[in-house]
Amino acid sequence: MQSCLPVASRPTSSLDVVGSNSPIRKDRSLDRLAETGNVAQFVSFSPEDGRGRQEFSRVAGHTPNDPFLSERMALETLLRLSPDGSINLRSFSPSDPRSREFVYGIKNLEEAVSALHRLLESGLFVIANETVDVRDGGVSGVAQGGVIEFAPDDTPRCVEKDGVASLPIAWGMSILETVYGFRPDLGSTDGVRLEFSVHPKPRGWRQTHTLLWEHEAIGLENHRPGLTWPNNFSRHIGDKAFGLLMSHTIGLPTPRTTVIPRRVSPFTFGSPTNSKEIWTRTCPHEPEPGLYTTVKGWTDPFSLLAQEDPSGGAISSVLCQAAVPAKFSGAAIVARDATLVIEGREGEGDLLMLGVSPPELLPAPIMADVRAAHHRLSSALGPVRFEWVHDGEKVWIVQLHLGATHSTPKILVPGEPDDWVRFDVADGLEKLRLRLRTLPETTGLKLVGNVGLTSHIADVVRKAGRPARIVVS
Repeated sequence: MQSCLPVASRPTSSLDVVGSNSPIRKDRSLDRLAETGNVAQFVSFSPEDGRGRQEFSRVAGHTPNDPFLSERMALETLLRLSPDGSINLRSFSPSDPRSREFVYGIKNLEEAVSALHRLLESGLFVIANETVDVRDGGVSGVAQGGVIEFAPDDTPRCVEKDGVASLPIAWGMSILETVYGFRPDLGSTDGVRLEFSVHPKPRGWRQTHTLLWEHEAIGLENHRPGLTWPNNFSRHIGDKAFGLLMSHTIGLPTPRTTVIPRRVSPFTFGSPTNSKEIWTRTCPHEPEPGLYTTVKGWTDPFSLLAQEDPSGGAISSVLCQAAVPAKFSGAAIVARDATLVIEGREGEGDLLMLGVSPPELLPAPIMADVRAAHHRLSSALGPVRFEWVHDGEKVWIVQLHLGATHSTPKILVPGEPDDWVRFDVADGLEKLRLRLRTLPETTGLKLVGNVGLTSHIADVVRKAGRPARIVVS
């Protein structure tokens, strides 16, 4: 999805900070922001008689605007203290809000000095700052009007693109704190538009994990978040992990889960389940019902990733999830007519989800607890579908996804194709995937068997989007 926040009112750069309607020089505004927050380490220069004069600086271990003996010493210090041993040079003219030449990722001192002098001799102002790697596993984004939006592998301008995570600020801050192990230091977000980035390594002149890039006073606003996933952050940590984080953040019972991601250090959330057993679950970027391994007990996650996703292009993480002592298990979806469909059976629900075992009639108290869980989730998120386990006392959420379906009790995917072929659900998921891949364009699928609307069989068919019906053998 695209951001629900309004686009910035004017072109900005990652070092362009505005606090009023009056024009303010980029380095001066950055100096003001550094008085209250952490900013990327920088030294700025103005052109003077074809050479340079130092203006402002924020460098770790140095006092604010500490004067260096020469431009060379300033750049050498920045290079030495940059976490990645790299700096950028951004040039600008105070009379023009647009940035001029931008030299990125300089690792050599002589190259940096030469480029600085060339830009100054052209009459340009220059900000030299530490290079901040946006692909370091952190996120960048914007907080505004009670909403926080962010994405990995991008600058704060990510909010002007599709794929951002858009959340109420309390939820977003809680999720970021859980994933990264610290609460982003944004300060007060009331009445401002704040661009920020979060990093696993300490950065900036204060050497903390949060950098501020722009702070603009806008007055009190109230925006609605665009709650949806998959998004770029859910893909970053894995779809199942993000759904469970949402369940936990909203306050539903969620089993204690340790996430072992590819690009972020492991993190844990959720509640104990009074079981000593665990499930090991692969966590792909986006839902792939029943495609990758889920097994009860511990399995080497590194061997699992190497075997099932050697290229690293499909699975974001592996989950170690506390088992719930299962009295009943199942799933719930919202059908085409907006009714809630709850299916389940006594004991564990893995065979139900795989389409091997049919749904059973559930006791009324179990149904009532699942309906209550759905009500809490849908009130917060809108239409949802989820897998649940009931331990005899309460219902636990073990997977959570957004959205309703177009299914009815006999029609999984509506449509009137030219022809139909039959598929016996007893043949299993892998044969079903193969059949769907080879299905002619104008042909639909008749599933033969007692398949649940909430099963992985039904999910795979819905994801394929081909007309599909359930028929009696």
